[in-house]
Amino acid sequence: MRRNGRVADALLASLSRDWAGVPVAVLVVGVGVGLVGGGAGWLVALGCLVVTVGVVLAVGAVRHLVLVGRGAGAGGAPGRLVGVGGRRMHVLAEGVAGDGPTVVWMPGGHAPGEEFGQLHAMMAARTRSVLVDRFGSGWSDVGPFPRTTAAEAEELVAALEAAGERAPYVFVGHSFGGLLVANAARRRPDVVAGLVLLDPTPLEVIAFAPPNRLVAGMRREFLLTAVRHLFGVHRGRGRGRDSRTGQYCAAASIFAELSPVGLAEVGWETVVYDGDLGDLPLVLVIPRDLTGGETVLAAAGDAAEAERMARFYLGARTRYLAASTASRVVHTPTGTGHDFPTEEPGFVVGVVSDLVSELRTLSP
Repeated sequence: MRRNGRVADALLASLSRDWAGVPVAVLVVGVGVGLVGGGAGWLVALGCLVVTVGVVLAVGAVRHLVLVGRGAGAGGAPGRLVGVGGRRMHVLAEGVAGDGPTVVWMPGGHAPGEEFGQLHAMMAARTRSVLVDRFGSGWSDVGPFPRTTAAEAEELVAALEAAGERAPYVFVGHSFGGLLVANAARRRPDVVAGLVLLDPTPLEVIAFAPPNRLVAGMRREFLLTAVRHLFGVHRGRGRGRDSRTGQYCAAASIFAELSPVGLAEVGWETVVYDGDLGDLPLVLVIPRDLTGGETVLAAAGDAAEAERMARFYLGARTRYLAASTASRVVHTPTGTGHDFPTEEPGFVVGVVSDLVSELRTLSP
């Protein structure tokens, strides 16, 4: 739990309520009316302007609620909504596990489970496969703030248990989702049979890498998107369930960990250290090179600095191997980068299936 940022967390909790734009608009209109009643000409002019702004905000806030309502009425959740801590989490489980473990997927960023819908469908034809929407994503409710990796690791296991899914599980996580499932495995080794980490986020990159404004820019964009949606400015995918402000507030909250300052506060609860996973079977799936990372290397001042940066990032990619004595690395197909789960779904399903088969052999 982050100790600082209580004001920011309270603000995010407020923004996550889709109706919050209405009272804000009413307040602005009230301020404008008060100014109009001030008597002076310039106050009347200013008041009229403020009232106009308030009316525009009110129209946008109502539009937002209409779009959210349409999304809620577009169809029911494909899976089950289970209770976790007094809120509902969405769990979609399909396929038959038989005598093997159940595969649980976790996409990167703070994306909903449906981002791995193709992988899930392919795996469900072979064994039991599960998608879980973290609080604030997909069909799940908005959870308490702040959002943290530590809390979401606990919530993930709680949701599986509430849905009646049978352990043990093979957790498969990509990028930030890899960090999450590694945390879940550290906390609950009793329910985990193995891990497949798809180019997981190494926190050394957050703490020690050259300055990178990408993550900070993403968090800022999440916040701006939440505010835009609150007052009816929806773009691109901002329709239906994607119009809810809660998903952007949740992402902005958890992305606060992805900074040197944020990591310093939650490091002990968030980092999976060397040996933390004992002899848990762990498959680390990573690209051989920095395909897709050319923009980061381009920020280097000279060739020597670029070479140093490349060594750092390639070395950091392998750090999860030390978390378990039963770890191994699998390289992705040539030419693929960080987004290989969507580029090569068949390859990913093959790697996961191989581990499931191994575990069936080990535990008949």
